[in-house]
Amino acid sequence: MSEPASISTGIASRYARAVFDLAREEDMLAAVEQDLGLLEGALAESADLRALIASPLYSREEQGRALDALADRMGLSAIMRNTLGLLAAKRRLFILPHLLAALRGLIAEARGEVAAEVISARPLTAEQERRLADELSARAGRSVKLQTRVDGSLIGGLVVRLGSRMIDTSIRAKLGQIQNMMKEVG
Repeated sequence: MSEPASISTGIASRYARAVFDLAREEDMLAAVEQDLGLLEGALAESADLRALIASPLYSREEQGRALDALADRMGLSAIMRNTLGLLAAKRRLFILPHLLAALRGLIAEARGEVAAEVISARPLTAEQERRLADELSARAGRSVKLQTRVDGSLIGGLVVRLGSRMIDTSIRAKLGQIQNMMKEVG
């Protein structure tokens, strides 16, 4: 992992722990988890939002106002609204994706679940998701909650991240392996 990414992850982990502890103390974990889904969706869909949180060209005030308006439109909980405001005030909005991932992990851990990220070439059906979750749960020995996303560049197959393990059965990876073998031969 690169140094800036690990610094961002470390900062995000501390914020995530504080948000998690506060949400658990105020019995608001369900609301914060709902906020996570909304924010993850907004980041995935909006290039403007990604630019807003990453660009140093926006002032603290501009970022704060924009995120306050976003929080109003999304109906975010007070805990998440205050967290976004604090991140804007401290010029740390760039850690938001890391914060959301760390917070999702803490919530899953509190439930005795483990999160698995699944990237597929095409959207999985409900039955495929259920079967995959069952198989991963059997291997992990705990309940597995899937976070799925689609990446057409995989061509086919799946990439599954379960904790520190990664299983890559994508056609893109297999083609890369074949390409490397051909380089060694030729």
